[in-house]
Amino acid sequence: MLDGTESQPALYQKRIPIFTRSVKGPFRRFKTAVFAFAFAVYFLLPWLPWARLDAPSQAVLFDLPGRRFLIFGLTVYPQDVIWLALLLFIAAIVLFLATALVGRAFCGYFCFQTLWTDCFIWIEHFVQGERPARQRLNRQAWDREKILKVGGTHALWVLVAFWTAMTFAAYFAYAPQLVVDFFTGQAAPAAYITVGILTASTYLAAGLMREQICTYVCPYGRFQSVMYEPQTLAVHYDARRGEGPHGRAAARAGQRTLAERHAQGIGDCVNCSLCVQVCPAGIDIRDGLQYKCISCGLCIDACNGIMDSFGFPRGLIRYDSEGNLASATPARPHLHWKRLSVIGYGAALVLMTGFLLWSIATRGSFDVVVSQVRQPLFVVLSNGDIRNRYQIRITHKGDGTETFTIGVRGIPDSAVDLGNFREIAVRSGHSGLVQASVRLDPALAARTPRVEFVIAPHAHPDETRTVGAHFDVPGGRP
Repeated sequence: MLDGTESQPALYQKRIPIFTRSVKGPFRRFKTAVFAFAFAVYFLLPWLPWARLDAPSQAVLFDLPGRRFLIFGLTVYPQDVIWLALLLFIAAIVLFLATALVGRAFCGYFCFQTLWTDCFIWIEHFVQGERPARQRLNRQAWDREKILKVGGTHALWVLVAFWTAMTFAAYFAYAPQLVVDFFTGQAAPAAYITVGILTASTYLAAGLMREQICTYVCPYGRFQSVMYEPQTLAVHYDARRGEGPHGRAAARAGQRTLAERHAQGIGDCVNCSLCVQVCPAGIDIRDGLQYKCISCGLCIDACNGIMDSFGFPRGLIRYDSEGNLASATPARPHLHWKRLSVIGYGAALVLMTGFLLWSIATRGSFDVVVSQVRQPLFVVLSNGDIRNRYQIRITHKGDGTETFTIGVRGIPDSAVDLGNFREIAVRSGHSGLVQASVRLDPALAARTPRVEFVIAPHAHPDETRTVGAHFDVPGGRP
């Protein structure tokens, strides 16, 4: 039974600031290349011109009032929701496939949180200096230097967060006009609300919370463990080599060469702690695989640099699999793709991507749906003729306004009453609805199980479509 003097655990852990050290190496260069490419695409894409007939000249525009997404030469409408479903499925499969092969490499290089945190850390380093200078600044009292440097850092963070939010909003409106309207107070309230919320959330996530987003908010770090296999490549510390029989030790006199260290049973790790200092998540990879690790590889760059300086072999920290590390004689790390899970993910990815590309490539400029009016299914007129009624819905997916001609096949034109709508003009992204009535004498109705409507667009006669619908008669059909 607990007494009143026993302390209760805190519900929230106070964040301990992480001051990362700069590092050079192939993983850092790759991260920088991905960062530069991602930021260039995100911030410049809304400003890329693209000639359009009935929309602003913007390459990527999510036109919510017009209920369409304009992506270069492709126009996506709500009717194309299957594409969104396929994209989400493909994104999930890519994530699962990457995790099965190389662990959380997506988090380390491509995640938005990682990219913007990297940017904010770079700003912090630019204003406040390298890791020791930032640590000293954090400990010192609030004086003029600390106010200017810390205040300048946060001001630049807010500026980047604001322009991130403005760029996001620019995807939903004509970017040049949005910027003018925003700063002149003429933009829609939704623009100010969106920019305000995204500015605050970007500043908090990339500037103040950082690794806590990955640790406590993002669910991926929690369920990734179920997707790891013994053959999955991840950032590992070779404890057998690094610790030796008597642990790791600094490179003091008499312990500077491999021969000296191995003779004393000391591992190759010189306990410099650079792998910890460069880690954006603040973990010690030498403690083993951890869910907080985002597999960015910066600790590999740091460790390899130290190994080079002492003349030790590289790879004390490396991308490797648990299975290979546990073997008596570890082999050279490589991707283990010949696994059922990886092949399954790959096959699903190829199939879904192929289907998506095929669907986009074969989509016509319009959709047509013919629905039979089922209340009632048919009407027997006084002279014995049988009448069925239909609704023809034509959705125009191309540019401008298209005119469609509606006809029939297999029955006389006089049997169809379209209410003087043999032709209908439909604007881009809109639908036109035509009521059709088909009246057949009993003999013709008996041998006409289906009525075929022919829809022909004037601008694209090669896309003429024939859509059939049942023609019901008294007593049904055998």
